[in-house]
Amino acid sequence: MRRWMAIGLLLPLFGVVLAGGPAWGQSWASKMFPVKKHNFGTVARGAKAEYAFEFKNLYKETIHVAGVRVSCGCTSAKVTRATVPSLETSSILATFNTRSFVGQRGATITVIIDRPYYAEVQLRVDGYIRSDVVFDPGEIDFGSIDAGQSSEQHVRVTYAGRSSWSIQDVRSANEHIEVELSDARREPGRVIYEMVVRLKSTAPVGYFQDQLVLVTDDRYQGQVTLAMRGHVVSPLTVTHDLVLGTVKSGETVTRNLVVRAKQPFRIVAIECEDDRIECHAPEQSKKVHVLPVKFHAGTEGGDFRAAITIRTDLPGELECQSVVTGSVR
Repeated sequence: MRRWMAIGLLLPLFGVVLAGGPAWGQSWASKMFPVKKHNFGTVARGAKAEYAFEFKNLYKETIHVAGVRVSCGCTSAKVTRATVPSLETSSILATFNTRSFVGQRGATITVIIDRPYYAEVQLRVDGYIRSDVVFDPGEIDFGSIDAGQSSEQHVRVTYAGRSSWSIQDVRSANEHIEVELSDARREPGRVIYEMVVRLKSTAPVGYFQDQLVLVTDDRYQGQVTLAMRGHVVSPLTVTHDLVLGTVKSGETVTRNLVVRAKQPFRIVAIECEDDRIECHAPEQSKKVHVLPVKFHAGTEGGDFRAAITIRTDLPGELECQSVVTGSVR
């Protein structure tokens, strides 16, 4: 007789107690995956097509993913983080093999979990790989870009087939992307477009992963997608948050914050959420500012958490933030 999961795995986090049994023996693992299916749509041959099935460990015990099994060579999969402690996240990265396969393709990815209990979760990817459309390069990767700067990438779109083939529109859900498309160069049995994809200077700080959709005049499979990603980096950084630990009632403690930029800048204002925190803006302009932060404990006890916002004269009036935490006893 198979031994099903003990009740202790779950549910202090949910506040529910479930009885063990076959119906529940696999479902606990499935619940960690909010998305179990992904359709890549129509992609060009050689284009990069990846999707991360993210999951979160909802339980008290650490989860371990022993591996993945894929039903078709048209897809590969890997675990980005095999050991996942309670309430932390990982993902299964699925990659469509657009170089070796064409046409309608799909695969089932079986995720194998061996600790703390055995379970399998099935994920699914599908898509259509066109052999007549090729992107060069197969992905738009902007890399790292400083906030407030624009960047552009060049892509060649080559179509093999009827000489009247045309791209009618290029769409993106990302409002910070604009596309410039050249007139088509038409040769016997081939059509070539040059495309400039531009990331605007208004793009917010952080990672982004998106796609372009090329709308063609094909009656069937008229839309072709191209993956796009990048990382917009703030040129202004603060080294760390301030953890003061336990502060005695009536005591004053001082810690330093280090704020850096690639060019000299002036701090125009410092705002503190807690009146017990004291930090003053220096008058000079330089690349690195070391800011003494004083915390006056007073007589009020208990834990505290307060943000310090540092505003500068850098382009776009860039600002950064640090969090001060501790406890007064």
